[in-house]
Amino acid sequence: MTQQQAIFPLSPLIKITLLSLYLGLTVPLPFLAEFTAVPIPANLFWFGIGLGAVGLYGALSERVILDEEKIQVTYPRFFRFFRSGWVLYWSEIKDLKLRTTGSGGLVYYFITHSAEKAYLLPMRVAGFARMVKLVEEKTGIDTTDIRPLSQPWMYLILLGFTLLLLLVDAWTIWTATTQI
Repeated sequence: MTQQQAIFPLSPLIKITLLSLYLGLTVPLPFLAEFTAVPIPANLFWFGIGLGAVGLYGALSERVILDEEKIQVTYPRFFRFFRSGWVLYWSEIKDLKLRTTGSGGLVYYFITHSAEKAYLLPMRVAGFARMVKLVEEKTGIDTTDIRPLSQPWMYLILLGFTLLLLLVDAWTIWTATTQI
């Protein structure tokens, strides 16, 4: 008997937006440091930017895997030192509880029968509606009111401003490198 498995990676819109924002905020730093004669070598800036990019990419490589027995959140091997993920068997799940965030958003936690630990329902995955439907099928919990934490239009606006930032960065870098 083959086991059916559904894999839900982080939404590409979210991944592209956040990686682009990171680049827009960090790439001008070595150029500006050189232009302003900061005593830190540019190579150190580039090393830090590269290390940060690898870390951010690892965090944004979260995947949610659902199969007949369980739901699990995984990260790439190189990133498991920082975030190990988790596994929760369908038989352990008692309920999904709503909680508000500090910014007024709504998140949901899986509550287990032992109530020892709560597990955050991943809400920024591609195919969120399909994932929630599968959770409902496996647990019997009504999920009709569950919506993603952030809507795609929020990330589209952020991506638009990020692209504008990247244009300003390009102009800043061009100005800094042609003035030296």
